[in-house]
Amino acid sequence: MSPPAPARDDPRRARFTDLFERTHAPLTAYAVRRVVDPADAADVVAETFLVAWRRLDDVPDGDAARPWLYGVARRVLANHHRGERRRLALADRLREQVAEAVPAHEPADPALARAMDRLPPDDRELLRLVAWEELGRDEVAQVLGVPRATVRVRLHRARRRLAALLATLDTAPEDHDPPPVLQRTGRAGHVSTGWAAARPGPQEAR
Repeated sequence: MSPPAPARDDPRRARFTDLFERTHAPLTAYAVRRVVDPADAADVVAETFLVAWRRLDDVPDGDAARPWLYGVARRVLANHHRGERRRLALADRLREQVAEAVPAHEPADPALARAMDRLPPDDRELLRLVAWEELGRDEVAQVLGVPRATVRVRLHRARRRLAALLATLDTAPEDHDPPPVLQRTGRAGHVSTGWAAARPGPQEAR
């Protein structure tokens, strides 16, 4: 952080520049020792000097300026730590809510889970959009940013690849029934064994 160059006829700016040059290093060290992330220390120092600029007439002269700045930095740090605690508390609440509202998505069938893991990421995402999010092809096309016809072709190929992978697994059914499909249960987000077909678009529903 560099202070603006002082104008010759601006004693206020010249005083602030002198204050910055004399106290920037010790104030930075003060902040660094009190935060985890050095980037947070930079924010604390910047906010402290902003306060000093606004209240420059209240800043003591000479060596008394440094403890005055420490006092400002202490209040800035207190606000920072309060905000961090609120952020962490909110994150904890959100994690609890997510755990309650969104059960585990993995298929109940171990063979299906292994086959899904072996699919390319694009195939997995496409099949999950259909099975987990219950999106129709038009909606999947919007999410992926591709034409609806592309979704239809990719979905067909992804299902074929999934079926081929299931056939290679030792635990695959020996009666050669169609591969299980991920089906929804009553709870939002919960998926049991089986792949549901994509919801048709409006023109297909007729």
